[in-house]
Amino acid sequence: MAQDLDSTHAEHAELSASAHFLSVVICAYTTERWERLRQAVDSVLADDSTPLEVIVVVDHCDALLAAVNDLFGADDRVRVIANAEARGLSGARNTGVRAARGDVVAFLDDDAVAQPGWADRLSHHYQDETVAGVGGYATPVWPDSRPAWMPAEFDWVVGCSYIGQPTRLAQVRNPIGCNMSLRLSVVDRVGGFRSEVGRVGATPVGCEETELFIRVRADRRSNQVLFDPEIRVKHHVSEDRTTLRYFVRRCYHEGLSKAVVTELAGTADGLSAERSYVRRVLPAAVARELTSMTRDGLVRAAVICLGLAATTSGYLRAKTIRRLSGRRK
Repeated sequence: MAQDLDSTHAEHAELSASAHFLSVVICAYTTERWERLRQAVDSVLADDSTPLEVIVVVDHCDALLAAVNDLFGADDRVRVIANAEARGLSGARNTGVRAARGDVVAFLDDDAVAQPGWADRLSHHYQDETVAGVGGYATPVWPDSRPAWMPAEFDWVVGCSYIGQPTRLAQVRNPIGCNMSLRLSVVDRVGGFRSEVGRVGATPVGCEETELFIRVRADRRSNQVLFDPEIRVKHHVSEDRTTLRYFVRRCYHEGLSKAVVTELAGTADGLSAERSYVRRVLPAAVARELTSMTRDGLVRAAVICLGLAATTSGYLRAKTIRRLSGRRK
């Protein structure tokens, strides 16, 4: 069940009386990303035309908590807090939401860098009272160069935007987690991120934002969730995520997570975007790569099929286990 969120946020009303006040939550869990985290915070603070605060939530890592406090403790625009819930991204995000004083809460990954105008453009969309959430584009920054075998349709594997997403402002089911935002009053009403889904440490699971945004859209028929490709971040890809082994593992865990989402939200909502992706985007990608008649193209075509097979395998396995567990009860 979703964690209950404090719905009062008394300070938020004063701060947002005349303009949208943006609370930017950055969750971090390891000292290994220290330099990336510093860059992420600095990138938000550089965008000083929109009233904002940065909340760094440290996920059960005392050494990192001390280091972030030492660096940013004197900056009144930054608050550093420890995850007050169970270890994992969902709990850390919920902790950040509870601490938020803005009327809009945005989420930026600790290895992502907001591009100029990010906060302004994101905040602008909330002038429309029917807008409940807004997300943007995430460009991958590879450690060396893009792996030749990696199809752009699968850049979601490394937490980035991919072929198949809209190319202009559009309504979507859910945005990408490294570059997304929500109206705080909506989160208060529907509840926060569920602990049943979501990343814990380096385990390649996800879909917590998918499940939350399904609840957001179901809350009121008028609620809009927008994707604006001009709201941009650069998302660094670590070396360990550039291997075929990680690719297959991430796809498999995506299938596991999607099975949980469909249990929580129903198959129609849980797989609405995925059906179009599998029926329209992936066949076109395979055809493109096969007709390229290049070695790299043929390899990418094979990887597309491998990724789909791994995701499907994870989904079916989780569904089977849950069905059998239900019968034993």
